[in-house]
Amino acid sequence: MPGNDLVLHEEEFTRIRDVISRLRTECNAKVVFLVDKNGQQIAAIGELTSIDTTALASLAAGNVAATDSLARLIGEKEFSVLFHEGERDNLHISVVGGRVILVVIFDERSSLGLVRLRVKKGSTELAAILDVMLKKSAAPRKAAAGGSPFAEITDEDIDKLFSD
Repeated sequence: MPGNDLVLHEEEFTRIRDVISRLRTECNAKVVFLVDKNGQQIAAIGELTSIDTTALASLAAGNVAATDSLARLIGEKEFSVLFHEGERDNLHISVVGGRVILVVIFDERSSLGLVRLRVKKGSTELAAILDVMLKKSAAPRKAAAGGSPFAEITDEDIDKLFSD
């Protein structure tokens, strides 16, 4: 999956927002974020006014990247779920479909067990949406490659054209 560009269409964005909105309610969470592995925010819902969403997105992606490196050092493929416990707020971070990061911020009104249970279900739904997005993103590339008048031109052909 990595290496393929995803195009986020309005239909999938609406479905993603519905899933994370429901997840926020079911977890009794303060905030639910969906971020790509490059640190770009895809969608967010909840109490966002006091949070630097750009920083949160990039730091969550950096945290996952660092943890993936730690996992490889000890022979694991990845640690797909991370948990950070604070005095007031907690972070539950999980990798969804190997492509995006789901961040849930919650406090004492919820529990880690409830968040983990609901995130597992929500992750399955989000992974299905990502699969649809991946298929939609791949279709135009396949069509363009097959129907392009430039498809059979090589770098060597271009060099010959512009050389003396």
